[in-house]
This record gives sequence, structure tokens and C-alpha cells, in this order.
Amino acid sequence: MIKLPKTPSLRLDGLCALVTGASSGIGLGCAVALAEAGAHVVLASRNIKALNEVAEALSLNGYSAETLELDISDLSSVQAIFKNQKSFDILVNSAGLGRHTPSLETSAEDFDEVMDVNLRGAYFLTQTVAKGLIKAKKPGSLINISSQMGHVGGVDRAVYAASKHAVEGFTKAMAIEWGSHQIRVNTICPTFIRTPLTQSTFDNPDRKKWIEDKIKLGRVGEVEDVMGAVVFLASDASSMITGTALMIDGGWTAD
Repeated sequence: MIKLPKTPSLRLDGLCALVTGASSGIGLGCAVALAEAGAHVVLASRNIKALNEVAEALSLNGYSAETLELDISDLSSVQAIFKNQKSFDILVNSAGLGRHTPSLETSAEDFDEVMDVNLRGAYFLTQTVAKGLIKAKKPGSLINISSQMGHVGGVDRAVYAASKHAVEGFTKAMAIEWGSHQIRVNTICPTFIRTPLTQSTFDNPDRKKWIEDKIKLGRVGEVEDVMGAVVFLASDASSMITGTALMIDGGWTAD
């Protein structure tokens, strides 16, 4: 009789996940998805009040979560917080910032602020979590929420696109370096996702038309569109995937 292969599990029972930017939008969606799959989720952001509300809602639904006030752009604070922290099995770097202006009008202040969060903060938090895994001799899945703008350009998004292209670069390099430790590093690259932070873009008729013309599936993204992807990359179902980008862009970058 033929021995049939068995589909790897998407369950995350017994694993601990750190999700930054978990107070709203994509980060919140990722946190919910990981909790639903059985992980204990540490919700992190600067907005502790919103985090506590998310944690309470997760608890009421029978999921396991705790909160952590964290500003990933404050490197010394990050290092102090995680100095004696237990290792995380999963990291989702979802904290992000956009300062969208025409490139001729970009200020040094906006440039630095975006890079401090999207690049510097994400880089060193990924490094910090990896150090914990290596010290504990544990495998792990580190997921950076990048963007389709990490692969293309966009009007008024020179700085944002630069930060996300850089995330794609360090993700690949880290995946190469840490593969021998069974630490996988990947990105998720969403198109425009409908969240409170993106509503102003959708309220602009010209920007809305540009978005709708570029997305081949004929609709904008929703937070739910990212949730399955993050569980997949966090789980054993993606155990041979590292150093790559999972596009959730409705075909935007297919051109």
C-alpha cells in the first residue's frame, strides 16, 4: 500500500510569538491569527491602552496573550527590555510608519523618523530575537511585514519604498546567515490594506483610482487577507521557506 505524505500542521500550540504594532491594523490581525492557531502572543506597541483592549478581547475569546509597551525605534530600551526575556519562537515585525510626500519635498526629519522605525527598529529587533533563539538553541520563524513598495515604487512614497526595499535586503541576508540555526526569516508584502492609517489615502479620489487600477483582483486589501499568510509562515507548513517575500498584492507587482 502506498504511504501517503502528511500535510504539515498549521497549528502553533506551545509556541510564543512577539507581534509589534499589535494595537491596530495589520499587526492586530496578525496577533489574532497567531493566537487562533494556538500561540501565546505578546502584543507590543507604544499604545499600551489599545494593547490592553486587544489582550482583553483575545482573552474573552479563549486565547492567550499579554502586553508589552515597546518603542522599537528606541534601541537602548529594546535591548534592556529583552536582555533577560525568554526566547520567542515567532516574531512578526509589524510596527511601521509612513510620511508620504513628493520626493522633492522630503524633509530630513521625516526621512529619519521613517527609517528609525521601518528599518533600524525592525533590523535590531529581528537581531535581538534571533540572538535569543540561538542562545536557547531553538528554531524560529521571523516575519517582517514589508510591502509591495519593497519591490516597486509609488507616487509620494520614495522614503517609504526605500525603507521597505531595505527590509527586503536585510531579510535575505539574515536568512542566509541564520539558516544553519534553523531560523527562518521572510517578509510579507501587502498591497494597500484598509486600516485606520490608510483611510486618508482611500479618501483621496486620485489615489483611490490609482490603487484600484493597479490591483488586478479589482478590490483593495483587507486585514483578513494577511492573517492566513502569517500563520503559514509561522508554522511548520512553511518549514522550507526562508529568505523570500510573500506577495499579498492582488497582482500589483505582476506587471
